[in-house]
Amino acid sequence: MRRRLRRNQAVATAQPMTMEMTPTAWFLRNLRRMQRLAAYESFRSDLGRSIVLGLEFLIAGDIIRTVTVSPTFESVAVLASIVLIRTFLTMMLTLEIEGRWPWQRDNDK
Repeated sequence: MRRRLRRNQAVATAQPMTMEMTPTAWFLRNLRRMQRLAAYESFRSDLGRSIVLGLEFLIAGDIIRTVTVSPTFESVAVLASIVLIRTFLTMMLTLEIEGRWPWQRDNDK
């Protein structure tokens, strides 16, 4: 069981790194096709979205780990603090990328 948890945690850690390589490759390709500023804006947006998705995967992995291993009050408290921190980071990244809060619609800016 512990071996499976370690493998899942390794996959959850490697996944964001892999997702960040794709926007970088797109950026390098777009430098030839677009103006530098447009390529940079696209890269920044794509990279931010991949980081947000990676944070969501890590939160899911932490929840699964906490539920499958004997949940204690201490492990649930640690999970709650991790989820709060990652949720805050997700909200701030969304604000930085899209220029609006996650709960706002596009026309509510």
